[in-house]
Amino acid sequence: MQSIVDKIFKSVFAISLLACIYLFFHKDELPGASFYDLEQLGEPVQKKTRQDSFSTRANDQEYLITPIYDYELDGVVVSYHDADDFTDITHHRRWKDFLNLRDLCVVWGSNVASGVYRDMEFHNGTWTCWYSWPNSEVRDRFDETQLSNNHVLIDDENIKRKLMQAEPGDHIRLKGMLVTYSNPGNGFYRGTSTTRTDTGNGACETIYVTGFELVKKANRALRGVYSVALWTTIISFWGIVVMFFVMPFKGRYA
Repeated sequence: MQSIVDKIFKSVFAISLLACIYLFFHKDELPGASFYDLEQLGEPVQKKTRQDSFSTRANDQEYLITPIYDYELDGVVVSYHDADDFTDITHHRRWKDFLNLRDLCVVWGSNVASGVYRDMEFHNGTWTCWYSWPNSEVRDRFDETQLSNNHVLIDDENIKRKLMQAEPGDHIRLKGMLVTYSNPGNGFYRGTSTTRTDTGNGACETIYVTGFELVKKANRALRGVYSVALWTTIISFWGIVVMFFVMPFKGRYA
C-alpha cells in the first residue's frame, strides 16, 4: 500500500512540475487586440486639480503629497515591478519609500489596436520600463507616446489589494492625481512627468491612486491551472519526502 501511495505522489509530482514549467512561460502571454474593448483604451485624461497638498503615512513614514493634475488612465499592463522585490534595494531600504508599491507599464490606443505590443518585449527594472522590438517594421508601428511607466502610490488597503492582482495582459483603469511627493524625514523626493511625449529620466508618471479597477482579466484559465499545478507540485513533493522516511528500506539487513 505504501509503495502505491509513493508511486502516486511521484507521478503527480512529475506531471505537476512539467505543467508548472510550461504554464510559467505561457500564463503571462499578452492576448490579441480582439480581447479588448478598444473604445475604452483611449488617451489618458489629465486636468488641473483643485486638491491641495496633504500628508499621509505608510510603514511609520510620513510623506508630503503635492497634486498637480487629476488623472485617469485605461491601459493594458505589459510589465510591472514590485517595490518589495528582493532585487530592489532602493525603494524600502535606501529611500524608505513605502508608498510606491508597484510600477505598472501600460500601453493603450493604436499600440493595442494594431497588436504591435505582441511583437515586442517589455521588462520593468527598479524604476524603468524597458521595451524593444525585433526589427524596424515593428519599431515603426509602435507609438512611444502611447506607453507609460507609472509609479503607483497607494495608502488604502482595499485599493492595494486590487492593484496587486494586476498582471500582464490585464486591462486596468485607475483614477487619481499626478503628484510629486517627498519624505521630509530623510530628504527623499520624487517628481512626475506631466506629458506622454517625454522619454528618459523623469518620463514616468507618479500617480497617487484613489480608484483602481481590473476591467478585464487576461488568461484566467491558464493562471488558474498554473496555481493548481503549483500547489499540487508542492504537496506531492512533501508527500514524497514523508514516504521516504515512512517506507522501509529494502536490503537494510542484507
